[in-house]
Amino acid sequence: MGLLSWILVGGIAGWLSTKILKPKKKKGCFTGILLGVVGAIVGGFAVSFFGGTEVTGFNPYSIFVATLGAVILIWIARQFGE
Repeated sequence: MGLLSWILVGGIAGWLSTKILKPKKKKGCFTGILLGVVGAIVGGFAVSFFGGTEVTGFNPYSIFVATLGAVILIWIARQFGE
């Protein structure tokens, strides 16, 4: 997956994850993209652990996996006091 695809998937996933969990503090655009990209890595690991495929490109499945990972990251951050 190319750099632009990672940024697009990360941006969408970061935005979706903040809409799902509504963090207490507003985050910037760069933070959302970074959250989504790292979320794609975490989500890919989590999904592959259960037998699924990782992030494969700019498609709905990859956005779902990245969003799942970003939600997991936000949840973990909340456990440590965000």
